Amino acid sequence: MANNSFIKKSWVLWTLTIIFTLFIAYLQRTTGPTYPVSGKVNVGKEVIKYKLIRTDEITGTTIDSEIPISAPENISGTYIYKRYKSNDVWTEKQLKRDGDNLVISIPRQPMAGKVEYQVVLTDGEQIIKLPAEPVIMSFKGVVPKLTVLLPHVLMMILAMIFSTRTGLEAIVKGEKTYKLAVWTLIFLGIGGMILGPIMQKYAFDAYWTGWPFGHDLTDNKTIISFIFWIAAVIMLYKDRTKRIIAIVAAVVLIGIYSIPHSALGSELDYTKIEGEKTEIPAEEG
Repeated sequence: MANNSFIKKSWVLWTLTIIFTLFIAYLQRTTGPTYPVSGKVNVGKEVIKYKLIRTDEITGTTIDSEIPISAPENISGTYIYKRYKSNDVWTEKQLKRDGDNLVISIPRQPMAGKVEYQVVLTDGEQIIKLPAEPVIMSFKGVVPKLTVLLPHVLMMILAMIFSTRTGLEAIVKGEKTYKLAVWTLIFLGIGGMILGPIMQKYAFDAYWTGWPFGHDLTDNKTIISFIFWIAAVIMLYKDRTKRIIAIVAAVVLIGIYSIPHSALGSELDYTKIEGEKTEIPAEEG
């Protein structure tokens, strides 16, 4: 009885909620397709550490996306790239030396355009590819941080926190299940259904690319979780004892948040836009 009373204490449930939410947020962030590919390789006697970005913003002054790799003077190399989902042939270029770095320069693409690239390093004897498979980098427009991006992130974090807390409240048959469910729906509605499309418009020039217009998982998972929480609030409003729907909605949101952010996100298909094969000749220097 004492243990059950301890578990029901509000501060215990909030502590469990915060820890769990931070874990899910970290997992989603570090497993997504926009998280940089990093590691280290041995090229001869040298250990080369690298961090290859997989997303970049299109700014008014952007010409190329430059990616530095720290490497000593005896290391040189090349890189290849082509537009993702295109009929392009690979373009090969020499890595440019800039002080202690070798620099990759990827041509800027329009919003939702993607480029795949791969690096080859050598010390004159050994040749190393990094990574083993080409990296896919996406391009997006600039999202206003203070007015759109940060409020969106804050609302979505609060939605996850309150969703988990509501689920725990329902499990212990607490009296605040309905109230917490309402707050969950509010945060999810503002963050996912209002600020989400606005952010999408800034980044990819489209308010909505999920069902029925596309297959963007970020949009699709947002609408699915929103529908479940609408159902939870309506059912709990009618009968506060029907807490099972809050548990189901919380589990759905956890499952959806476990899907890496930006998976199957907006992207241009150059083969459909251009229709014909585009060859990009190899360049020197």
